[in-house]
This record gives sequence, structure tokens and C-alpha cells, in this order.
Amino acid sequence: MGLNMYLLDGKQPVKIEDTTFSDIGWKESDIEDVLRKNIDMVCDDEESLLIVGQQVKDETNKRSDLTAVDNDGNIVLIEIKRDKKDIAARKEALEFQAIRYAASCATIKSTDELIKNIFAPYVEKHKGEFADHTDLTSTEIAQRELSDFFEKNGTTSFNDSQRIILVAGDFDEQTLSAVAWINSNQVDISCYRLWPSKLGSQIIIQTEKILPVTDYDDFYVDIAGNSSMTKGSKKDISRRTLPKIDKLMEWGIVKEGDVLIAKGTDEKAVLQKDGQVMLPDNTKESIQQWLKHVYGWSSVETYAFAVDEKTGKTLSELRRDYLEEKVSDNSDI
Repeated sequence: MGLNMYLLDGKQPVKIEDTTFSDIGWKESDIEDVLRKNIDMVCDDEESLLIVGQQVKDETNKRSDLTAVDNDGNIVLIEIKRDKKDIAARKEALEFQAIRYAASCATIKSTDELIKNIFAPYVEKHKGEFADHTDLTSTEIAQRELSDFFEKNGTTSFNDSQRIILVAGDFDEQTLSAVAWINSNQVDISCYRLWPSKLGSQIIIQTEKILPVTDYDDFYVDIAGNSSMTKGSKKDISRRTLPKIDKLMEWGIVKEGDVLIAKGTDEKAVLQKDGQVMLPDNTKESIQQWLKHVYGWSSVETYAFAVDEKTGKTLSELRRDYLEEKVSDNSDI
């Protein structure tokens, strides 16, 4: 029996209907545009990302969907497909297409090269989104944005390795099997499932990180093509990350009413009971969304850039101190 979900509108339940991107008329370009502006939907809030390219051509004249850099200075390729049908219809396997793009990006040896060939053309295409720098050329804007991103994140190297993020409404088992094997051989490639639901006239988009996982054996497909994945293996797909804001509040590290400061700025917000923050204009956002607006990046390493006003420490430092204390006390967390 499937899981039915309802939203209570007053006392009247409204059913949340499962759907697909095809059914609601979305193209791959629609998903791409949503992710371009909200890449934190498919990346961890323990990292910072800056989108620097869209539909970038490689040496064979084929185009990658989105290009980013992370807080370690690595280039990140994001490839998008609507569903299994789109993946199966490709002449070239999705994961190998992405690897080819990543190999092309590995030849970029300097930030000047990245700016000239990828970031400046991206800025030119979306110049209205860089309204604070209207007096500058696209190249100058790209230089400032990248320099600011690296400086604030303490980035000391550039493009030592490349990462890949695959996004689809659903994945076939062969793709997951290949990605699991590639990951187990030290190539950083992630799979995120992203799918829509309907609530009346509204569209709700949910995301789930499928890979990487702890045990890749769950995703290997044998030579005969039989999947070793079982119905009971879904618990192994869960996202493994450090404790989030709900745990920090539960542990008493921070609490409702605490003031958070965006690191290196005078921007402040007040922590709310639900883990979001209240801004000075009385609007409420997630910590990630607030920091995105402050810094103007595609995604912000949330816990490293949110500072607790009363201690002067970042949430990352407070969390680390708490965990280290528990380990030294040999206590259960």
C-alpha cells in the first residue's frame, strides 16, 4: 500500500498527489533553471558552492548542464535528466557523459582560464542577477565574485580534483550500479533524486541523496543484469551528515531567541523554535537561505558561516566542541 500524504488547511485535509516532471510539462531546462538558482537543493549544507557556468561546451561541442566551484576550489559538474526514460534514451550513459565533461574541466589550470571561458560568459548571460556591479564588465564581475568566494571560504587551491553531481527524477539500476563502482574507486560522484508532487495548483519538489552510501554492494548489478538491491535496503540509502540545527537545539548548544551573525558581516538574524531564523524585516527563512542572500553564493557552508553572537563561535565550532567533549567523556550523544 502506498504512502498517502495530506496537508491540513484548517481542518480540511488536502491530498498531496504524486506526479512526474513529464506529467506537469516540465522540460530538463526547467529543472536546470530551478537548480541554477537553488543548487542547495542537491548539495550538503556542509559545503559552499558557486554556480559559474551553464550549458558550457566541451571540445566536442557537447554541453554540460551546470558548472560550479566548491569551497575547496574544485570544479563541480551538475548533470540533469528528467527521469529514467530520458536516461535510457541517451546514446551515451549519463555517468560517462558527466565523467567526460569532468575530464574536460580537469584541463582548466587557472582561475583566469575559468573566468574567461566559463564564468564571464555566464555572468553576461545573467547580468541582471549581478545588479550590484552594473558599472563593471562581465569579466570584472566574475573576477570579484570568484575572489570573494575563495577569500571568505579560505580556499587555497584550485581545481586539484573534480566532482560530479547527477540529478534525475529517478535513476535506473544500471546507472546506480556504475556510479557505486566509480565512487568506490575514489571518484567523487553523487546521485540525487528530485521529484515533484502536486498540492492543488502548487508544485512541491522533494529531494533525496541516493549515492554515495556506506555499503556500495547494495547497488551493484551482476553480469546477468539482476539487481542485488532489495526492498529492505532503502534504510542504507539515508543521507549521512553531521548533526543539523534541530540536534544542536535539542542538545542545548543554541536555543530559540539566540542571535546569529553572518560571518564577517554585520547581518544578524534570530533563531526560531523550528530552526529557521527571523530577519530584521520580520520575514522567516532557513539559515541556508538567509546566508545565500547575504553572500550571494549558490550555496553556503551553513554551519561554518553562522556565528553565535553570545560566544563568538560558528555553529560548526560549537558542534565540534560539543562532540569532542562527549567523546572525551565517553558519553552517548
